[in-house]
Amino acid sequence: MSSRPPSRTPSRSVSSASLPSRRNTVSHVSPIEQTAIDAKTAAITSACETRDLDTLASLATSSRGLINDSLRRAAWPVLLGCFREPLAEASWRHLPLHPDEAQVALDVNRAFVYYPKNGTQCPIANTTAESDKQLDRRKEELSDVIIEVLRRYPFLSYFQGYHDIVQVFLLVLARDAPLAVTRLSLFRIRDFMLPTFDPAIAQLQLLLPIIEAADPVLYNHIPKDNTFFALAGTITMFSHMVQEYSDISRLFDFFLAHDTVVPVYFFAAVILSRRDELLEIEKEDQDILHAILGKLPQPFDLEFQIARTVELHERLSPAALRSWAWWQISSSSVLKTTSTPFQITRTSLQEAEQLFHQQEKDLQRRQALQRAFVTAKLVRGRLWYYRRPTAYGIAVAVGIYAILLGRGGGTYTRYMSLGPLGDLLKRIVGVRN
Repeated sequence: MSSRPPSRTPSRSVSSASLPSRRNTVSHVSPIEQTAIDAKTAAITSACETRDLDTLASLATSSRGLINDSLRRAAWPVLLGCFREPLAEASWRHLPLHPDEAQVALDVNRAFVYYPKNGTQCPIANTTAESDKQLDRRKEELSDVIIEVLRRYPFLSYFQGYHDIVQVFLLVLARDAPLAVTRLSLFRIRDFMLPTFDPAIAQLQLLLPIIEAADPVLYNHIPKDNTFFALAGTITMFSHMVQEYSDISRLFDFFLAHDTVVPVYFFAAVILSRRDELLEIEKEDQDILHAILGKLPQPFDLEFQIARTVELHERLSPAALRSWAWWQISSSSVLKTTSTPFQITRTSLQEAEQLFHQQEKDLQRRQALQRAFVTAKLVRGRLWYYRRPTAYGIAVAVGIYAILLGRGGGTYTRYMSLGPLGDLLKRIVGVRN
């Protein structure tokens, strides 16, 4: 993918009438359609061989995406830059246990609920003893992939729903899944694998500015107290919500070929497509609106939603939103450091690990700053009660120290110790030496 900046020219507005509906498709493929499929297959193969990210992204976005799992096995590793470096040769099984392995076991036991099933590309019959053994084997393989990634990179925190993503990669890539999942974890969903979900919630804050810019009327109608209804969808790349294997693998084609922020835009596109339905509900019925916003509409026109997402992202990029939500996101976030396949394929695993630790420090500073301001507010309130002039000075000092702490983290706490006064301020704002 070239490094040229994205076009700022808005694409043609997408409407459901401008796209073919999946309900109108038939299983029969005409000779003309087969010729088109063959041509696209050849184009995908060629783009994988030459690592042409621009062409591969365009093909992954177009109708039917990368067509089948055989082509995905070649394309997904290219989009994730797996050719850049292999995993360490040493066996992961001898590495120390990861603290989240017990939760992994619980989640893996609930895996493969929706897919694969009879009639999919990865058939498992669920009525015979042999199929039960096959399902158990798949769960064992899924557990191995997840635990290998966690043991090799123990600073990553597992989250419930991670297994939903990994099972799709396992079904598509089989033995090549561990490296692809590793790079996915470090370059695309790293924000969700930090010690807290604060970075994930920060990403969700982009939803409302997108909707406000695209449809002010709808924005004024929907709840704005929180966006947790979008959490399960965005952190799992919608693998927790989409029940058809062909749909989720096709959606992954699109996500892997585009910016790391695109899942948020996809959720926004889904909300915008439900405009009429949402506006029919009374604005005061917050619980009902939250419930609807947290689910995908049925029937779900995937190709339309993908096209709508492309249009939305091109027209209202994060920077173009001029929203405080975008500037609040850490400069070490995947949304700002490995935002495109072009950047991902040119970043090493070691560099991604450094970005993780930098983001972790940013998170700790932000949390310390929040605690400091809460403490400063509490101190100010208490000192106001006593109305002592010297007390105001201390309150101001606390506020200044809190700001310095938030801006400089360890730098200011090392070089601006302020002697005994610094020790007092540290105790007030809760900083440990």
